[in-house]
Amino acid sequence: MSVLRKLIYALRDLTPAVNQSISSSTSPRRTDRSHPATPRHAFGRGFTLIEIMLAVAILGVIMVMLASSFHAVAAGKTHAEGRLMSNRQARALLVQLTNEMHGAVQTPLIASHVMLIGQARMQNGTPLDSLIVSTLDPGHRRSISSFGAEEIISYSGQPNPEHPGWYMLMRQQQSALLGDAAGISVAPPVVLAANVLAFHVRYFNGNIWLESWDSASLPPGTQLPLAIAIDLLLAGPGGAPVALSTQITLPMAFTQW
Repeated sequence: MSVLRKLIYALRDLTPAVNQSISSSTSPRRTDRSHPATPRHAFGRGFTLIEIMLAVAILGVIMVMLASSFHAVAAGKTHAEGRLMSNRQARALLVQLTNEMHGAVQTPLIASHVMLIGQARMQNGTPLDSLIVSTLDPGHRRSISSFGAEEIISYSGQPNPEHPGWYMLMRQQQSALLGDAAGISVAPPVVLAANVLAFHVRYFNGNIWLESWDSASLPPGTQLPLAIAIDLLLAGPGGAPVALSTQITLPMAFTQW
């Protein structure tokens, strides 16, 4: 209320004082300076309807401007936090893939089960590749020496039924030593990300980059690529794409092993 009162007083000071001008033109000017002129709003005179309406209108415009500014700041903060979370999610997926690709098995001195199968696939013009690897580093089951039991990890993509145009990145893990022959049931795949827009994997054989890889069709000692490139595209806030890429070197693909 005090803000509204001050605003009305300011409007009064800006508008011409009609009554004062009329009285000054009809009566002689007072020369007695012992009684200074008293401001007109010092007597507590009420406000006219026009003054109140003008003050309310100006105050409403100011409040609308402030509300719009607060909304823009809050929306920007929410968008930035959502994009940061999508970026962290993509980085976490790439770190997990990097660790598992580093442990891809190929030992020339001792016979090992070499498996790395990558298939290039397209879904509605978008790359959505699949990948199967036999690795010694399944991430959360490492031993003290940083290598765990040999595991088979598979990645695949499926359409997201709740959001057309998005895909779910599925991960499945099973033992490469026991397998289905031991009567151990394989755990169902888990969803790592439900907002995938593209998942593209390429393989470097020392000369060129290939779109697919099949270790079973290659001679021993060359069944693993020297490097793998992964491009991951996730949907961020509002569907804005968040793209991250990485290149992984496979240690066991080199002859020192």
